[in-house]
Amino acid sequence: MLLLKKFTGFLLCIALCSGFAQDGEKDKGDLVINSHGFNVKKRSGFVLNGINESVERGLTLIHFNNANTIEFKSFDTYGSPDALNELTDILKNMLADKASFAILAHDSAVKGALANAKELAQMGFAQLSTLKSRQAYIMYSLNAEIEERVDDNTVSQTIQIPKSLSDKRVYFPKITYDFEPSNDRYIAHAGGEVNGIKSTNSKEALDENYKKGFRLFELDIIKTSDGKLVAAHDWRMWSRFTDFSGSLPPSHEEFMKRKIYGDYTTLDMKGINTWFAEHPDAILITDKLNNPVSFAAAFVDKSRLIMELFSMMSMDEASRKGINIMISQEPLLSLKGDKINYLKVNNIKHAAVSRRIIKGQTKLMLQLKEHGIRVYVYNVNFDPGKDELYVQENEIGLVYGMYADKWVFD
Repeated sequence: MLLLKKFTGFLLCIALCSGFAQDGEKDKGDLVINSHGFNVKKRSGFVLNGINESVERGLTLIHFNNANTIEFKSFDTYGSPDALNELTDILKNMLADKASFAILAHDSAVKGALANAKELAQMGFAQLSTLKSRQAYIMYSLNAEIEERVDDNTVSQTIQIPKSLSDKRVYFPKITYDFEPSNDRYIAHAGGEVNGIKSTNSKEALDENYKKGFRLFELDIIKTSDGKLVAAHDWRMWSRFTDFSGSLPPSHEEFMKRKIYGDYTTLDMKGINTWFAEHPDAILITDKLNNPVSFAAAFVDKSRLIMELFSMMSMDEASRKGINIMISQEPLLSLKGDKINYLKVNNIKHAAVSRRIIKGQTKLMLQLKEHGIRVYVYNVNFDPGKDELYVQENEIGLVYGMYADKWVFD
């Protein structure tokens, strides 16, 4: 079987592809950086050629290869002295090489005072060496000149990378992972896209995406006003999809007699069970629901059910009843002590996390992979340029799979 090599999420090269060249030619070479301190409660990051990258806590170092290609890595200088030492060593090399680069801070980059403050000041990073906890910070160097900006809340900077710049040096070598292609790596998000429409949770979405190759299907399960379980992302979205103007949530009767955009069939438990009974190799992944025992009893085949759960109590209940569990991000990250042991004791073999966190959780992702726990990432198509193909080419292998709107994996 063909083995594909993929990149990790914590370091990658962003290159201008042909599609971006047509749409972003006028902004070619412009790197837009936004640094937010802790109190702003916003994600820091940068945009180059239409591709948006959010960064992790600490200091992120960006190296410019040319006007269209960069490489970067985040260092948790708040939580790890080793990360600060590694960053300092790389900065020494970059300065000696007269490389072009930038630094931005996110959230908290400093705990107390930087241990390497004197050394950084001697290297020319005057404001970085005196950076305070929770401050925003941006630095960039073109033509061997260091420019720095600091603020208690937010710093933004647009850097025009010279079109003449050409630097083939690599400071952050890519780490690759092998994986076998398999359709169980892809979950059809909210049933998958149908005729360009996302999040319908409709019968037609299930039909269309089954034909394309999906075998794992996520449905959002919520309750009507009379307590019936149905598939809908949320009631506000459903009301927009159906032009429903009554009070929310609707009754089961109101829900069933309306079609999404006038064309797509809504699903209650009867419709869900009928569809999965007719497709015996399909697996249901639930979202929104946190009462596993009653839902598993209502579903047509418990062996083809994986429930994303959001609390220790619900996971304990599911574990005792032999229900397949997908632990959600918040309880996974909040687990104290040996996370792997907890998952194994409770027979939890799946996890769902945002793809936005995996760059900062590489160690945990590798531990989960080593112990056979399949991690699926969501927030695909949430950030510009971060679609199914991006995740396939850059993040699958570090994680097992993704929640996808489109089937693009042939």
